[in-house]
Amino acid sequence: MFNLKNGLTAALLSAGLVSTASAQTELTMYYPVSVGGPLTKVVDGMIADFEDANPDIDVNAIYAGNYNDARVKSLAALKSGEPAQLSVMFSIDVHELRDLDAIVPFDDVVKTDKDRAWLKSFYPALMENGKVDGKTWGVPFQRSTIVMYYNKDLFRAAGLDPEQPPKTWDELVKDGEALTKKDASGNVIQWGAMIPSTGYPYWMFGALAKQNGEVLMNQAGTETYFNKPAVIEALDYWRSLGAEHHIMPTGTIEWGTLRQNFLDQKTAIMWHSTGNLTAVKNNADFDFGVAMLPAHEEPGSPTGGGNFYLFKKSTPEQREAALKLVEFMTSPERAAQWSIATGYMGVSPAAYKTPELEQYTKTFPPALVARNQLKYATAELSTHQSGRVRKFLDDAIQATLSGQASAEDALNSAQMQADHVLRRYR
Repeated sequence: MFNLKNGLTAALLSAGLVSTASAQTELTMYYPVSVGGPLTKVVDGMIADFEDANPDIDVNAIYAGNYNDARVKSLAALKSGEPAQLSVMFSIDVHELRDLDAIVPFDDVVKTDKDRAWLKSFYPALMENGKVDGKTWGVPFQRSTIVMYYNKDLFRAAGLDPEQPPKTWDELVKDGEALTKKDASGNVIQWGAMIPSTGYPYWMFGALAKQNGEVLMNQAGTETYFNKPAVIEALDYWRSLGAEHHIMPTGTIEWGTLRQNFLDQKTAIMWHSTGNLTAVKNNADFDFGVAMLPAHEEPGSPTGGGNFYLFKKSTPEQREAALKLVEFMTSPERAAQWSIATGYMGVSPAAYKTPELEQYTKTFPPALVARNQLKYATAELSTHQSGRVRKFLDDAIQATLSGQASAEDALNSAQMQADHVLRRYR
């Protein structure tokens, strides 16, 4: 398709009216949101501001759907010979992208002391998924932890203190029993709690494992710990919430519809991404709260969400321009803007010192919960051949929650399969 701006630049160049030094550096960036949604408008606005400040850089943002879509389309572009220069993709894609030799570390692109200070400015917990072998391969942008949303009105109706959400596994069961309501026929019309088991079940399970004092893998992505006793205990606890305590449905709870179930007051508590915070704030017609996830041996949640990556197939000029764009998008002011617009957290301490985010969190304290939970956070499950390994765990979770296998049998099987895949990387 003819691009008016590029065509005009080419004509001026051929006429000798502008120098090559003023020619555009073009960047293509894949971004994991659906076209036309509210997040698209926010990103479009940030890119427009960047282009205004950097008139020699032209950014083409391609909105690719979900994280998996963004990865698939970015890698397809690399193979097609028309590669993107950068993308926001899952923070957990780092090992796969390195194995494909598709990305370069930011350490090899930064040049100045200011650049290097920027690279060290992010919350350490958010950097765990981006650092491998002593280098930074991914920079945090659209980042989250899992938080607990709860309906304060339903807490009051059940005789519970609306300012005291459950802080432990035992309290979650006790409060969940008080919050579960049935009609005259014995059918549940209001669940005490829901934890989604589709979409990203491994992510929710990472929280339960951390709360029981365990992590699911090593930093190098070469080992998993799916069948450690405390990990098995964590999955059995999740199963018990439906099968024994009856505070949530047995079987599958859909990721994609859970937020609406919470807004429709079909559940009093939900575990979900902090990325839902602004949507819940704008759409809930009841008093709600947000809290850190309940603890068992300790509090905990994995981090989640997307990092910026720089692709290897790019010119030095494109890498320099891409770095400039990433620094702009992750600056304290932009991180604050992004957090307020979406509910995702500001990725650096400096973001929370901006006047905008300081004022916002004073008037809306739930916006601090995910940030405060970072002190108890761990990295999200990420290994070599990450998609295959995650599926082994997801299948084990589904088999356990649906009653097809015990937690121990299902996780032993998942661990055996993961060992078979990962042994070549050790």
